[in-house]
Amino acid sequence: MTYIKTIMNSNKNFKNRINMKKLRALFLALAMIATYSISAQVAVTTDGSSADASAMLDVKSTDKGFLPPRMTQAQRDGISSPVEGLLIYQTDGTPGYYYYTGTNWIGITSSASTSLIDCDGNIYHTIAIGDQLWMAENLKVTHYRNGDSIPNVTDGTTWDTLITDAYCWYNNDQATNEKYGALYNWYAVDDANGLCPEGWHVPTHAEWTALTTYLGGTSVAGGKMKAASDLWNSPNTDATNSSSFSGLPGGGRYGSGYFADVGGYGYWWSSTGYSSNDALFRFLSYGVGYVNEDYGNKLYGYSVRCLR
Repeated sequence: MTYIKTIMNSNKNFKNRINMKKLRALFLALAMIATYSISAQVAVTTDGSSADASAMLDVKSTDKGFLPPRMTQAQRDGISSPVEGLLIYQTDGTPGYYYYTGTNWIGITSSASTSLIDCDGNIYHTIAIGDQLWMAENLKVTHYRNGDSIPNVTDGTTWDTLITDAYCWYNNDQATNEKYGALYNWYAVDDANGLCPEGWHVPTHAEWTALTTYLGGTSVAGGKMKAASDLWNSPNTDATNSSSFSGLPGGGRYGSGYFADVGGYGYWWSSTGYSSNDALFRFLSYGVGYVNEDYGNKLYGYSVRCLR
């Protein structure tokens, strides 16, 4: 009897081993199918058609839309290391679609929003804020609207004595152009040949005031205008960029031609003069959430935003 039981148990163990082999084979086959599906083109359609040859994911429908992730601005800003091109829908603040440029979140919130190309071929994002259409990036152009070159002055002593137009890159390093754009003295801003593209202009003092008033006044507008970016020094107080203005701390160039304040401050000229030697500008600071108004020497080099 014991012998018979031993044989039966052996047969049972053998069958279990066979079943386990079959189960492992099944899991392996499923894993291979899943891997194939993930690496192949995917079509989500209502008509049963295949994905277009050029598309990894092809969504087709005549009665339904595509819904990207929906989140608050705080949740958006909490995304760890967002990849360039990431798209979300923001549900609060200024609701709408936002995509990440690699530096800032840019809102696609108005039919008036578009792209702008200057005479050098630089392409700028633009954003509607209230009734105004602003560049969402600093100007980079090295030629006036009529094609004339803007003098690039690198020597500090020469810069310090200028009463004519000029531009430079921060620390005379053109690589800063991609982040912060160029720095222009006010004589370039005021040049009759036109610093901004056709149909655009450097905003007046009154137009800057209209912007900050729309955003709730100077005491709160700064936080709404500052990019939530690590290009700003900590603590970048109150920065939300809810306006999508995407202000960055490009610093400036001053008397004797020295450069300072990158990371801490962003300065933008107005087209409004203050005196024979000074003109009005706005600036944002890493340490406060309001917008500052001041006047500075026309030879200083500040950033420029254009307005349509």
